[in-house]
Amino acid sequence: MLPNNEKINEYSAICKENLAIEPSLFGKYEVKRGLRDVSGKGVLAGLTTIAEIKSYIIDDGEMVPCEGKLYYQGYDIEEIVKGFESQNRMGFEESTFLLLFGKLPTMNELTEFRNQLVTYRELPTSFVRDVILKAPSRDMMNSLARSVLTLYSYDEKAEDVSIENVMRQSLQMISRFPRLSIYGYQAYKHYHEDRSLFIHAPLPELSTHLLINLTPSIPMSTPGKSISASPGFCPAFIFARAPI
Repeated sequence: MLPNNEKINEYSAICKENLAIEPSLFGKYEVKRGLRDVSGKGVLAGLTTIAEIKSYIIDDGEMVPCEGKLYYQGYDIEEIVKGFESQNRMGFEESTFLLLFGKLPTMNELTEFRNQLVTYRELPTSFVRDVILKAPSRDMMNSLARSVLTLYSYDEKAEDVSIENVMRQSLQMISRFPRLSIYGYQAYKHYHEDRSLFIHAPLPELSTHLLINLTPSIPMSTPGKSISASPGFCPAFIFARAPI
């Protein structure tokens, strides 16, 4: 039996008629819809020093939009990126360290942190085939969400909310996200756009692994700038414009 679209429309009309909420009630009870109030100002949902977005200034008591600025632990993200670019090096792990621990790492701390992430990088057996390739999504955020939800089933301490276990889970997800992202992207390009499918074996550098899987052959060098030059690929959904 096929779905009855007319019945769906009928059900929708009943919902609109009987379940609508008078808009004035949102103001009466000070209910915020979404992340902004009626004046367009952001809603305070919590306190954090991890990141700050500056989208406006106050001029003579008026809120005036300005060019957006993003800060990680008080550091201007544009300045962080300039540092990576001037030294022609990857910044994924260093940015992650800053976000997690509130400070920039020393060279020894960064090396130890990278080594720790490498130990968490492996995905469960057949995970790529069974979860990502068999049900490719057109939406990359959907692909990532499904992967994360499925990984819950492989975590023996999924419900443990101790700081130590949450730290372990965080490092594990940070380490796996580059792989989940690029595999989801490659599955989308292959199954929905009829492009060639290629998945290279992981390399020690997490961000390098992300880059090498954008090309059919493994390049001899993978400068950070190459990711932004790859046609059809937008890394913003993965790292929210964090340097990689």
